[in-house]
Amino acid sequence: MPSESASLSSILSSDFEKILASWLKAQAREGVKRTDLVSAKETEKQSRDFLIAFGRATRDAPTDDKFDFANPSWDPVREALEEITESRTQRGVSPTEMGWFIASIKLPLFEQMRVAFAENNARLLENVWNTTRVVDQLALHAVESLVQKREAIIERQRAEMTEVSAPVVKIWDRIVTVPLIGTLDSFRAQTVMENLLDAIVQWEAEIAIIDITGVSTVDTLVAQHLLKTAAAVKLMGAECVICGISPKIAQTIVNLGVDLPNVTTRIDLQSGLAYAFERLGVTTKG
Repeated sequence: MPSESASLSSILSSDFEKILASWLKAQAREGVKRTDLVSAKETEKQSRDFLIAFGRATRDAPTDDKFDFANPSWDPVREALEEITESRTQRGVSPTEMGWFIASIKLPLFEQMRVAFAENNARLLENVWNTTRVVDQLALHAVESLVQKREAIIERQRAEMTEVSAPVVKIWDRIVTVPLIGTLDSFRAQTVMENLLDAIVQWEAEIAIIDITGVSTVDTLVAQHLLKTAAAVKLMGAECVICGISPKIAQTIVNLGVDLPNVTTRIDLQSGLAYAFERLGVTTKG
């Protein structure tokens, strides 16, 4: 056991239950014991598991100015923090609450240090300072971990929403359509292209209809994406029909100076479908 870690390590070992109980009270005091999101039983388990890993790390690694969180001895602590942040991210705990959840352990530790070094102010200050540095590092790691997990969830949800918001539907043999509603940005326009090209291959489509009746605005980049989509569809051996261009969007496209050469357009989905039937020689009458 490194001598510089002996004080914190011995305190965590000898006063474990007292520190745990005091920490749980501190969490409640600081408003980070979110019983509405995390049950009291789960909070106690997470706190206990973290304290156990913390105590073992301080036994095997220095906590003074030689403290290095990259030291393998701290791996179990990082793993405990990852598990806690994973659970709390799913529950909607904020980064601030996550940071204070870890930081609130300081006071219970300081209280035990005050007793242990009652007659040695120099040792007390030294241990308080070293412990502050260590706990702050752990709190920062917890916050960063939670933020990364939240960003990953947001990105996944965005991708899922984009996928749902750009569905390709087979409406007839050799005819597919993409009905679009809402705002059409560059990211979504790119997804439309990818989904449409995949659908052309899957269903051996010859006509691809992009229905933008429900799209409110189109900017230059989006207009260019639509042109690229039409060109990509043509390269796949199919024909692209853009229907549902509103008067407002038509004016916008003209004002932006975007040219739509060799792109078939129709006023609505019905006329677009009629055009597709005509091109394929489909007769719908009995």
